[in-house]
Amino acid sequence: MIFNSKNVAITLLVAILSVTSVMAQVNEPDADKAKQPTEEWVKLTPQEYIYKWRATAIENMEVYGIPASITMGQAILESGFGNGYLARVANNHFCIKCKSSWTGRTITHADDRPDDCFRVYDSVEESFQDHAEFLSEGKRYEFLFAYDSDDYKNWAKGLKKAGYATAPDYAERLIGTIERYHLYLLDGKNGIEAYDKYVAEELNVDPKSLAPQQTEVAAEVADVVKADVPVERDATLAYADRGIDPNNFRVTINSHYGYNVYLTNEAHYVIAKSGDTFAKIGEMFQVAPLTLRKFNDMKSGAEPEEGDIVYIERKLSRWNGSDMLHTVTKGETLHFLSQLYGIRLHQLSKINRLREDATLVDGQIIRLR
Repeated sequence: MIFNSKNVAITLLVAILSVTSVMAQVNEPDADKAKQPTEEWVKLTPQEYIYKWRATAIENMEVYGIPASITMGQAILESGFGNGYLARVANNHFCIKCKSSWTGRTITHADDRPDDCFRVYDSVEESFQDHAEFLSEGKRYEFLFAYDSDDYKNWAKGLKKAGYATAPDYAERLIGTIERYHLYLLDGKNGIEAYDKYVAEELNVDPKSLAPQQTEVAAEVADVVKADVPVERDATLAYADRGIDPNNFRVTINSHYGYNVYLTNEAHYVIAKSGDTFAKIGEMFQVAPLTLRKFNDMKSGAEPEEGDIVYIERKLSRWNGSDMLHTVTKGETLHFLSQLYGIRLHQLSKINRLREDATLVDGQIIRLR
């Protein structure tokens, strides 16, 4: 075997960058100032962390156009595979600071300044969602979306150029992390299958063994809930029967394959018919089922029921109608209201400082903006 000194040097450089990449998060606080980890935090190995959040990264790529490798690479770089301080105590996996637009909970922690303000999330999922919205809605990141969703190198360089991080070698660290863990495989078609093949063949690890293990107690509780507690549908009303809203925010604009296409808050949707699936609706409107679930704030595997609103494009983060408040009636949920008004569930939850699955009571007032 012939060794090329230049190649060896490059290999060593990539290895060094990859090792330092997981140490990029802000330093641990003094022991007497440390906070307790959130209930969600569990220490994960690098492969377990990637396995757990890769589907979320891919979903955000399909909806927002952010490469899944960039999302996962930044999460690893900023949170140390979810083991960094802000990830443990604030569910903040991207070290996103408060900024003037943030209205949620906060935590102070030393970074560029001793008392920098960082965002606190109710869940890790919320952190990933906010990261996607932070990039897609920030004007200084607009130019990044001209790059393809598999062009992770230009995305990494662009993030540094836009000022996402102050470290002078941030782009190199991010690229090094993506390449060390082969995260670029997630950017292509069938990204999960491609990545699992790499894990199985190159790392000699069964991908299924990386899935979080459910405790016996948790499994028993899940069985009881599944067997004995009927799940109440969010869509307790047939939306189409409600007619045109007095404020004219729900308007039928045309039809497509026998479906009326409605417009609410600048987002188009249809009313699901009996037997509809996200795959069926997605085929008609050329939208992937996974993306449709994201548009409608639905979990993996969920399917629409007759009478449900199904958005065929991304809902807005802000309500543009004239009403400022909504009075809850029995059976309504935040998800129901997010569909009714065409507002992203995450944003509606944040505005009202409620969990997305919070129980609403008759007469409760919900802010729409």
